[in-house]
Amino acid sequence: MPEQKLEINLPEDIAQGTYSNLAIITHTDNEFILDFVAMMPGAPKGNVRSRIVMTPQNVKRLLNALNENVHRFEERNGRINDGQPNMLPISDNGIA
Repeated sequence: MPEQKLEINLPEDIAQGTYSNLAIITHTDNEFILDFVAMMPGAPKGNVRSRIVMTPQNVKRLLNALNENVHRFEERNGRINDGQPNMLPISDNGIA
């Protein structure tokens, strides 16, 4: 089977990226909802900067890809210190 090539367009406004220091993850029986939030330190409110809706199968693929990439990063750069309290991610099994 020949290798399939993907052509992905990255518009300039998306290429800038969106900062998030909090993720709220919810799910239904058919989909996962990932809300990426920007919170200012000490502020009681934040704004959802991006919402991504994915199938459970694609969330599992994303989880595997993230695990693999964190492993590669730590091999090159040392262990990521995740012992400090932070707000990312938050999991909520309710419906968004």
